[in-house]
Amino acid sequence: MAPKLIPASSVYLRLLAYARPYLGVFVLAVLAMALEAVSQAALAYLIRPMLDDGFVNRDPATLKLLPWAIVAIFLLRGLGAFGSAFGLAWIGRRVVKALRRDLFDQYLYLPASFYDRSSAGHLLSKLTYNVEQVAEACTQVITIIVRDGLTVLFMVALMFSINWQLTLFMMLVVPLIALLVTFLSKVFRRYSGHIQTNVGEVTRVAEEVIAGQRVVKIFNGQTAETQVFEVVNERNRGLHMKLARVQAGSVPVSQMLMAFGMAGIVYVATLETLQVSVGEFGSFLSAVLLMMAPVKRLTSVNVNLQRGIAAAESIFAVLDEEREPDVGERPLGRARGDIEFRNLVFGYSADKGNVLRCINLRVDAGETVAIVGASGSGKTTLVSLLARFYEPQQGAVLLDGTDVREYRLADLRRQVSLVSQDVVLFNTSIAANIAYAESGDVRPEDIAEAAASANLAEFIASLPAGLETRIGDRGVLLSGGQRQRVAIARALLKDAPVLILDEATSALDSHTEALIQDALDRLLRNRTTLVVAHRLSTVERADRIVVLEQGRIVETGTHRELLARSGRYAQLYRLQFRDQPGQ
Repeated sequence: MAPKLIPASSVYLRLLAYARPYLGVFVLAVLAMALEAVSQAALAYLIRPMLDDGFVNRDPATLKLLPWAIVAIFLLRGLGAFGSAFGLAWIGRRVVKALRRDLFDQYLYLPASFYDRSSAGHLLSKLTYNVEQVAEACTQVITIIVRDGLTVLFMVALMFSINWQLTLFMMLVVPLIALLVTFLSKVFRRYSGHIQTNVGEVTRVAEEVIAGQRVVKIFNGQTAETQVFEVVNERNRGLHMKLARVQAGSVPVSQMLMAFGMAGIVYVATLETLQVSVGEFGSFLSAVLLMMAPVKRLTSVNVNLQRGIAAAESIFAVLDEEREPDVGERPLGRARGDIEFRNLVFGYSADKGNVLRCINLRVDAGETVAIVGASGSGKTTLVSLLARFYEPQQGAVLLDGTDVREYRLADLRRQVSLVSQDVVLFNTSIAANIAYAESGDVRPEDIAEAAASANLAEFIASLPAGLETRIGDRGVLLSGGQRQRVAIARALLKDAPVLILDEATSALDSHTEALIQDALDRLLRNRTTLVVAHRLSTVERADRIVVLEQGRIVETGTHRELLARSGRYAQLYRLQFRDQPGQ
């Protein structure tokens, strides 16, 4: 069943609230549009004295004034057109900027669960394509509705002043046009919503191929990806053609209605009972003809209007999403680093069941605890709860004896550094990436020291720009090991009391891993560290090892103790090292 559409008026009124601060500019733009509309009506009115007084009666005064009147009318028309177009464009770009700002700000504070169920392509499409559709609704649509609406109003007033009987005959077609516009509005909005969803699919498919271009090439996946893209691209074309078909049909239908009205006017005007001069009929007919283009635009404006409303509706749906809960009021300067997971139960969704089941674990300040287990056992999920990326269904996570939900979110996350397997770097310099967590000024010596501790000094020294070298989108200009070391340096510079290493050395070769492990051993002495690892060789020197299996803690102890027990840890260890000599 298709989702129920929100009333277009409420969506548009909310959208117009973004333009409210610029009411003064809008009033000036409306006055400019009124000036343009009046000039159109004045041009039609000018036909009457031009024919009756100029060409029929040959009045010299009229013949002298007519050229100047024409120039004055087009001058006013040009001033009005410029003022309205520039004024509304200025307002429209301000609205677009504000919408993009609010949407981007919302993206920064939405919970991780929102991103779990959302496609990056769709979110980017809302920020780019959908917002531009809103810009049309704020500029082109308002221009057409106000300017052409006033033009039609002035033309009708002029027609009534010339001959009210002819005008009433012409007005018989107006209800038919209104019914046509009402029907088309619903169709345009439905198709516009489908198109915007499809643009998100196009963006998603293209983004996946661009990001994974090496995988596509090495596995010769070009043909398969071309077929996938062809499906979404063809659907995009089909939806646009459906919209174009309705739009193209609406214009001639409305014009035919106007044509029937105009044909009736010509017939009625020739009747002897209706006394109409040549000038009056010429002026009346000019008003009708000049009204045709505004009526056409008013009919077709529904495409952009409904497209803008559909786009605004999708944007407001994201803006109305609840942000990460941040109701804690307890301030936190620097934590000691005592961590406790108490009776913890967590699942991403009800239909997939619980990922963590009754977890009870205490980590003392300064202790290094490794969390190991097979894929899907809940290792990364467990440490994610510490930073409140997710909220547990039952139980609590405590830091220094206090439920983390009682702390202010920014204060809590200031206590935690994270180096994950999926390294995220930004398209700026190495130094800026290392100092990313520091909001104030950072001494270059501190950045260099963090880089050296992560075994980056030799690599940085080989670069012409050193620490100021730009690393490309997501650090693409660096090797996997170099990206990992930049991420480690970033975490070290933050100097948080709690450090989470989620497969932090997975992208490093054995030589580099050994060097970084030595640095970590020195730097983690007074820091609480949670190490998530598949490679058990990286956790042998941990103070304690916790083994997870199917969301439960099944073993706890040191490396030697767990091997001696010949339990699950020993089984995993033998499985990983069975092909190595001496194992």
